[in-house]
Amino acid sequence: MKRPGVLGTVGPEDHDAVARLLHRSLVAWYESKLRQGHRFGSESEPYRLIPQVYATLDPGEAVASRDEATGELLGVCFVHPRPTHVSVGIVATSPEAQGRGVARAMLEPVLAKAHSRGVPVRLVSSLLNLDSFSLYSRLGFVPHTLYQDIVVPVPAAGLPVPPPVGASRIRQARSDEAPRIAELERRLQGIDREQDYRFFLTNPVGDWRVWVEESSRGDLLGVMVASLHPHHGMIGPGVAVDETTATALLWNALDAMRGGSPVILAPCAAGGLVRTLYSWGGRNLELHAAQACGRIGLATGLAFPTFLPESA
Repeated sequence: MKRPGVLGTVGPEDHDAVARLLHRSLVAWYESKLRQGHRFGSESEPYRLIPQVYATLDPGEAVASRDEATGELLGVCFVHPRPTHVSVGIVATSPEAQGRGVARAMLEPVLAKAHSRGVPVRLVSSLLNLDSFSLYSRLGFVPHTLYQDIVVPVPAAGLPVPPPVGASRIRQARSDEAPRIAELERRLQGIDREQDYRFFLTNPVGDWRVWVEESSRGDLLGVMVASLHPHHGMIGPGVAVDETTATALLWNALDAMRGGSPVILAPCAAGGLVRTLYSWGGRNLELHAAQACGRIGLATGLAFPTFLPESA
């Protein structure tokens, strides 16, 4: 068996190669397993945004695997160290490198570094890909929350149903509110991602919007982020104290994405919210599981992960 490759980092000169690898990996897997490779388009250029976002958000943290002889990129693993945890993002290997242990080789040093800090590693993975699910299980990851991937086509005129309760109380977040938003997430979910919210609010790469809701006393009740980039329309990350707040936030995010078909990762346990999304025209695409390797605290409220940047 060939060796998994030599580990290194990802630099700006690698962004085109990373985009090609991500595109080829997604198309190959979804086409071979589900006959759905077309979901990811025919060009790799839109995927260049992914390494660009991570080079800005977490410079030097991505792990790359390269062929010892040719230097060809075999795999990439995006990593997001935070004060309370380490988040693992996309883990992709080239179709030709499947079965060489590339993904495991990239993940092991990430786990070792997190364990040396005494923090858990968190990720969100597809439940359709049992190969990756099995790998994460062998490495010690345990699922804790299930999500339905729901795509909601939004007509150009907006959703054809009345706004939900609380929709009028939603506003766009101010540029100085990252500490306040991060504190809400710490209180509800036990994780600290102020760095991420500063990124969304300053908008250095991509096209991000952030909405919040406050109580009558001025307490923050929820936050929702959305990517309005034409190639990466996605809602999340977000967190809310309850389904009512989450529904109002999602309504406003969807209204800002008229003519698009954004994807929402909705907690399976939030049955009322899921049924509301169905009534708005949503339909299921996939299932994902939030997993952790290491001890995590008990979370409250509702969390909404995303794929760019990945959040768990």
